[in-house]
Amino acid sequence: MQFAIVGLAKSGKSTILNALTRGKAGAAIHSGSLNLNIGTVRVPDARLLALESMLHPKKTIAAEVSYVDIAGSLKASGSERGLGGELLNYLSTADALLHVVRAFEDEKLPHPEGSVDLKRDIDSLDLELAFSDLAIIERKLDKLEATLKGAKTPERESYLREQGMLQKVKAALEKEIPVRQQGLDQDELKAVSQYQFLTAKPMLVVLNIGEEQLPQASLLENEIKALYPQFAVVALCGKLEMELEQLSASEAKEFREAMGLTESALERVISLSYELLGVISFFTIASDQLKAWTIPHGTTAPKAAGKVHTDMERGFIRAEVISRNDLEMCGTFAEARKRGLLKTEGKHYIIQDGDIVTFLFHV
Repeated sequence: MQFAIVGLAKSGKSTILNALTRGKAGAAIHSGSLNLNIGTVRVPDARLLALESMLHPKKTIAAEVSYVDIAGSLKASGSERGLGGELLNYLSTADALLHVVRAFEDEKLPHPEGSVDLKRDIDSLDLELAFSDLAIIERKLDKLEATLKGAKTPERESYLREQGMLQKVKAALEKEIPVRQQGLDQDELKAVSQYQFLTAKPMLVVLNIGEEQLPQASLLENEIKALYPQFAVVALCGKLEMELEQLSASEAKEFREAMGLTESALERVISLSYELLGVISFFTIASDQLKAWTIPHGTTAPKAAGKVHTDMERGFIRAEVISRNDLEMCGTFAEARKRGLLKTEGKHYIIQDGDIVTFLFHV
């Protein structure tokens, strides 16, 4: 999974990036006119650790999440014709957006808008995303208009259908309704997916609070969730979390417990991210390598096999599947097979969260 970190200037995007990547985000990368900070972290998964201690593989590979912090503010990067090409490309290819919203007060770091106002800042960024989507639609409608003038009859129906769909999306955006809230049906969602509209992307809002606001974190989260039920919302003290990640695991745990924090920033954000994107994890053990894979809910066995290798999907025969709980109860695959808990599944089987799968295929 890849998240693009966005937010207004001085919201603490770099601090949140360092908190999520344990301070190991790469140095700024200059790409044309963009400055990027990229961090990749392994997904914390207690199930993977339990399987590792039971199966003793030579190598264990966790799923990974990448966070890309684009230096600067979208507001400063936009124009009447939408966001610039490079910036738009990076945002468009992300699986989701992580919007850092400043909730902390700091006289030494004045807010660009003069005051801390969560609703104003959330609305402001969403409006910039909508402007970008409108610019994309307007350019596409101009091209369609020109194409329709010379289109032959068999092609016109398809072009007119696309034109009508874009005009519908445009009209809703002009009423400040993002694509994700327009109630599009499955066919329409499939049609608009090719445009990678930014207001169609799942959004995780991170409220960057001060340490003194920790006791009110849950209340603040609930207030913003009530205003924006379409977003996943979490309140974190980025500065504190960044400092804690520099400590040993035991020291950080002790400090968090003293402050009433049950999870690290990374654990909370990863959990919300999986829920927001509707994804699950399954595991494979092959060639003495234990590996976690991330797939959407509802993925069939052949499609999951394709995640491992395209040949596996192409030549899929069947899958041997056991749940993590059943394997832990049995202790070994041999015992699980003996008890009939290692099941053979066909091409219609839907992979479940935590399944351990061996794919049989022939090409």
